Amino acid sequence: MRALLLRDLRLAVRSGGGFGLSLAFFLIVTVLIPFGVGPEPGVLARIAPGALWIGALLAVLLSLDRIFALDREDGTLDLLATAPIPLEAVAATKALAHWLTTGLPLALVAPGLGVLLNLAPAATGWLIGSLLLGTPALSVIGAFGAALTVGLKRGGLLMSLLVLPLYVPTLIFGALAVGRGGAGADAATPLMMLAGVSLGTVAVLPFATAAALRINLR
Repeated sequence: MRALLLRDLRLAVRSGGGFGLSLAFFLIVTVLIPFGVGPEPGVLARIAPGALWIGALLAVLLSLDRIFALDREDGTLDLLATAPIPLEAVAATKALAHWLTTGLPLALVAPGLGVLLNLAPAATGWLIGSLLLGTPALSVIGAFGAALTVGLKRGGLLMSLLVLPLYVPTLIFGALAVGRGGAGADAATPLMMLAGVSLGTVAVLPFATAAALRINLR
């Protein structure tokens, strides 16, 4: 499993499909928002938590189709399905590699982009914490969606339609935690709910992902 993880990390960094593209998209979305809503600091500060979370969510969504598609094209996925390691472990490793090259970098750069949206300084730590807790769920859910559409040509749109509704709880609790933290209110409850969503998806969805892969590989 370690070799598979290192392989996926190297491929993501070399191709730029997971690492560079998601960060560039997140930057572009953040820069464009002030042009759309206006430069008023009060307005930007009010929408900053939700806008940053939506930008991170869409940036994660951008690279989901690469989780299994490339391995399907070159035959690696068939070899992994017949390998002695469980397919559930393969699915979990793929999701972890996606998070390390997409979710983690987004969480680290988000505070810098929050300055462009006049994010309250008190909300910076809550933003990092919520993204670190919530983006694993985005990657695991995305891996499930990618497994469902791995056998389809141009299945990216269908995958987006499948996973976006599942992203809603993470988006709600993540933006709520940042907003409450920035206002000085209690943000522990939404953070715990966010952690619960991530833990639940990590515990359950690798099995569903493996089942979807077995069906598509028949």
